[in-house]
Amino acid sequence: MLKRPRLDTLQKKIAVFLLLPLTIALLGLGFFGFFFAKEVMLNEWREAAILKLQRAAHHIDMRLRAPIEWMEMFHRTGTLEDGAAQQWILDELRRMPGILNVALNWLDPMYMPVPGPSGHSGMMGGRGGNGMGMMRFQQARIADVSPPAYNTQTGEQSVILTSMLNAESGETLGVLTVTISFDYIMQDILKLSWWQSDIAYLVDRQGRLISQTAQAPLTRKRLGETGDPLELELLLQIQNDPYGTIMGRGHPPETVWGYYHIEEAPWTIVLFAPGNKVLAPILTFRLYYGLAALLSILVLIGFIRFMVGRAVKNIAELSRAAEKIAIGEYQTLPDAGTDEIGQLIRSFNAMVAGLKERDLIRDTFGRYMDPDIAKQLMQRPESLRMGGEKREVAILMSDLRHFTPICETRRPEEIIRILNRYLSAVIPIIQEHHGIIVDFFGDGILTFFDPLDGPVESSAQHAAACAIEMQEAMVVFNHDAARIGLPELHMGIGLHAGEVIIGNIGSEARAKYGIVGAPVNLTQRIQAEALPGQVACSDAMGRYIYADHPPRTTVAVKLKGVTDPVRVSVIHQATP
Repeated sequence: MLKRPRLDTLQKKIAVFLLLPLTIALLGLGFFGFFFAKEVMLNEWREAAILKLQRAAHHIDMRLRAPIEWMEMFHRTGTLEDGAAQQWILDELRRMPGILNVALNWLDPMYMPVPGPSGHSGMMGGRGGNGMGMMRFQQARIADVSPPAYNTQTGEQSVILTSMLNAESGETLGVLTVTISFDYIMQDILKLSWWQSDIAYLVDRQGRLISQTAQAPLTRKRLGETGDPLELELLLQIQNDPYGTIMGRGHPPETVWGYYHIEEAPWTIVLFAPGNKVLAPILTFRLYYGLAALLSILVLIGFIRFMVGRAVKNIAELSRAAEKIAIGEYQTLPDAGTDEIGQLIRSFNAMVAGLKERDLIRDTFGRYMDPDIAKQLMQRPESLRMGGEKREVAILMSDLRHFTPICETRRPEEIIRILNRYLSAVIPIIQEHHGIIVDFFGDGILTFFDPLDGPVESSAQHAAACAIEMQEAMVVFNHDAARIGLPELHMGIGLHAGEVIIGNIGSEARAKYGIVGAPVNLTQRIQAEALPGQVACSDAMGRYIYADHPPRTTVAVKLKGVTDPVRVSVIHQATP
């Protein structure tokens, strides 16, 4: 089974979609042009064949009409008393070129043939009172023109014209025969210049072959004897129409035929020629046209490989560079000129520079959001617009205890080192639990857990688990810090749940994705009540997590900025 060719490259597609229409156009133009030119040339052959056949028939008619006119003149002398005029006409007939014999035979036994003055037979008798031996008659007509036959006396083919001489009653009194050389009748036909090496036949009305223009002897007796449908159709048309043409089968036709009736004899001239000879000029043109079309296609293929290949190469390099960008490997491409491909490469390089800058901003300021959360947010169009929406979330705020004295006794670079170690320990935990870090407040961290379109219970559970894991991580952190001579750090964490406004906060020039609202301030106050190593939460948060994290202690505290006392519960206490 043949496989369909794969158009897997731009160069193949361009080649196919350029070459295919061109090839179809060339083939269509050649096809219709050939058939149009073929019809023109066949029509030209039809017209030329009919004209040649008409001229040939005219030559034969002229050769036959001269003796026939003399015979008709003889007919008009049948009522004359004097037979001298009849004898003169017979003598003139005998002297005409091509006449082999003139014979007048009376059927009355009183009139016996006698030699005429030119050695031909004549008739002598006394009835009618004519001194020349002629008989009077009332009617005469040309009765027959015989097919060519071999004459043993002359050694050549001849044609006999027969005239019947009748009495007024219709009784046949005599017969006038004129024998004409067939070669004399046909000599002008043989001299004619037949177009495209055509061959002409002389046939009778029944299709029997009488003669041909070719020098070879006749090898067949009649048209249609082989059962050829075209010859049978030709024979039928000869019997019905005085002239016409017939085209054979095929493109070009195997044979083309033309015919024309002779008026003075029951004969028809039939002309035929091979179709490839008739259409030889257009067939030659078709060959040259095909070669020219093939050459054009080859030139176009070379043009595509030379010109389009360069563009395809640049596009392929662009594609490979784009694939590398997808995995974080940035590279620019060399300039490729001033055309559209060059402009595309320059635009690509500008895009790469912009991506590098954007990734630098993302890596520096946006690395504290879990990638999965970021993808979910980017799938929400409203999260990318300035502004926000109101939604209940779980909020976590952490802060180091007694960190200010440490900062006062340490060098700045050492403080940054300690903070970076601390953040490196807790940030992965926040990301693992799908927390979104809003901001850093010195040594404090504000984080919220967004349920997006789901229930807040799940986010609250993540927030509680995250806070407990952060406190436990600080135990390991302090063990490592003591080993390398760094101070221990202790952290307090506050949890709260409430309805806040979530969205992009800032301006078109600079913004961040975060939360605002009273619950944020309340979370900060709850965090301030937590002792080192503790995780404290409000009752608003507790209703979602107390089932898994029951409170150890609960107190009602008066928080700054809050009118009524707030119940704060400790759900975890880290132990060194």
